[in-house]
Amino acid sequence: MSSESEGLEFPGGFFARDDETDDAMFYSYPRYVTHIDDGAIDAVGALYDELGVRGAVLDLMSSWVSHFREPPDALTVLGMNADELAVNRQARSWVVHDLNADPSLPLGDDSFDHATCCVSVDYLTRPVDVFRDVARVVRPGGLFVCTFSNRLFPTKAIRGWLLSGSATHQKVVSEYFAAAGGYEPARTRQCTTPPGGDPLYAVWAMVS
Repeated sequence: MSSESEGLEFPGGFFARDDETDDAMFYSYPRYVTHIDDGAIDAVGALYDELGVRGAVLDLMSSWVSHFREPPDALTVLGMNADELAVNRQARSWVVHDLNADPSLPLGDDSFDHATCCVSVDYLTRPVDVFRDVARVVRPGGLFVCTFSNRLFPTKAIRGWLLSGSATHQKVVSEYFAAAGGYEPARTRQCTTPPGGDPLYAVWAMVS
């Protein structure tokens, strides 16, 4: 079931990481792997279908694969590794950009129908700034859909994420939307995946 978010405060050090070296170094070589199992991947695609994420879509913090069952009409992938982005078969265009170094998207106002971020929101060190700029580039009425699991690169994930559980993670992402402004109240869900597989959680909100 979906639910509205409740407020959450972020203590000092919440957005720090164990590895604060330049992210460009960490992502300098391609990793042609998927970071969730097939059941969770299918759940991502099912959610996109249910929510009607199609048309011109921005996939943030993307890589060599995006998890749409059918590619959107015009998918732009934004990420850190050019080699990965260049072989994303669902993408029409790609942009190399480090959101932790610069949370402003190098994209025009009202450029997209929807935006997505799959299994990467836990790496953002300035998430409220990023969410605020996503609301700028997505047209009113469009969705920003964030999905995540319990798998990550621990040295690059923010400490607040590592020290909290899945239920809190949903509240954290909901609070990013609320603090950013420009969105309707966020919705949350634990998506269905096969028993014994990777869990999948989703938080999304409509641009107001």
